[in-house]
Amino acid sequence: MVAMVFHCCSIRQRGSNILRAASTRSSHRGRILIGTWSVSHPNRRATVSCRPSSTASNPTDHRHVSSPPTVLPPVTTSNDNATSTTTTHPTKPPSNAQTLAELTKARLSALVVTTTAFGFLSAGPTAIATSSLPVFFAASLGTALCASSAATFNQILEADRDSRMKRTAHRPLVTGAVSPEGAAGLGCLAGGAGGALLAWGTDPVTTLLGVGNIGLYAGLYTYMKPRSEWNTWVGAVVGAIPPVMGWTAAGGSVMDPEAMLLGSTLFLWQFPHFFALNFMYRKDYERGGFAMVAVEDPRGDRTASLIKRYAWYLSSLPLLSTALEVTSPMFSVEGILLNAYALKVAYKFDGERSNANARKVFLTSLWYLPCLMMLFLLHSRRWHEDLTEEDMDKENASLLLSLEKFIHEIQSKGKELCVHEAIASKEVDIWIGSEKHKASLDASKCPISFGKFVASAPILETEADKIKLTQDLPKEATTEES
Repeated sequence: MVAMVFHCCSIRQRGSNILRAASTRSSHRGRILIGTWSVSHPNRRATVSCRPSSTASNPTDHRHVSSPPTVLPPVTTSNDNATSTTTTHPTKPPSNAQTLAELTKARLSALVVTTTAFGFLSAGPTAIATSSLPVFFAASLGTALCASSAATFNQILEADRDSRMKRTAHRPLVTGAVSPEGAAGLGCLAGGAGGALLAWGTDPVTTLLGVGNIGLYAGLYTYMKPRSEWNTWVGAVVGAIPPVMGWTAAGGSVMDPEAMLLGSTLFLWQFPHFFALNFMYRKDYERGGFAMVAVEDPRGDRTASLIKRYAWYLSSLPLLSTALEVTSPMFSVEGILLNAYALKVAYKFDGERSNANARKVFLTSLWYLPCLMMLFLLHSRRWHEDLTEEDMDKENASLLLSLEKFIHEIQSKGKELCVHEAIASKEVDIWIGSEKHKASLDASKCPISFGKFVASAPILETEADKIKLTQDLPKEATTEES
């Protein structure tokens, strides 16, 4: 009995020491478990109760007792010097929907659907009217299913490596939430359904691109990831295919300038995006045994150089698009502004190669792509085409009219803010020069259209050519000249 009392006093002293340390951080009612002893501290007053285990080997001896592990209830703590509180709860297991989304990489599949829809809409209202809404949905959903299948097979093959990485340790195949057999069944089901939907709703070229992309991602790309850093370039090809699929589903050809520009945009965009990502997680990729550029480049020299290089390549596409007359000249102007910021962020990472600056490059790439795609659609020459009477007889004509009206409204708002459009439409009169020699600045003198104006102007080699050109001019123009 005496030994028991001393034992309880010893525990009380230890419990009081613990509570004194905890009382500086918490004023809330709580509960602390020390072995088999339960120490309660309401309002920082400690009382100790001895709770012997019913499973002890000697039930009459309470000096050495044991109990099974006890799950601690949620503990709420507060700081006496702050008004905020922090509550810790047990980790809730993911739902079936969350497990499915993680297994199929739902966010990546959503990006694939977005770029496929972008490629389809780039064909313009006339091409969309020639196809139909079922074709659009078949292309989008079929591409999403193919992407989900490829992602599932990728995780099956990389489950062991994913288990070594903090970033991927929560994936369903690593935690055991899904068996490899179940994941393989899901991958086959998604791939088969996606290929069948593309074959039924689109055309053979789009179907071949979709099914081939499963093999390219789950096969060659996954095989190369632990073996060669060129896996990033192979992965970029995988990402460049969905917008081309959208374009071909709308009736275009893979050899069209638009298809090449769409694919090039997604191909080049992925390098700043993924080089920044694998630099941030370079230690994690090294633990997983993946051959990424940043793993062999701890200082970030090559990573920074590659990010800058592909940012410059990407910034040339709006100019090329305008030169090919796929988009209007304003796409080049807005593209310069958009790419100027992307280049600024890339050069900032080159100046200070930190995870924080790499994250800025990564986050910039996330909003850069949708902005560029939207500007491409708004300035696409195909969206300046009007629907014909034959197109108006299509079953989806009302939806097309609504979409066309929406695009034109945005274009009109943009024209109100555009100096070039205001000058060209003579809504704004701008005069240059002194009082005696001032002249009106018309559309031909606008820097955006100046190059096109000069290129289209006839070459006047003789005086007769000049006289003939003067005779061909409207009377109003010759009157103003005189």
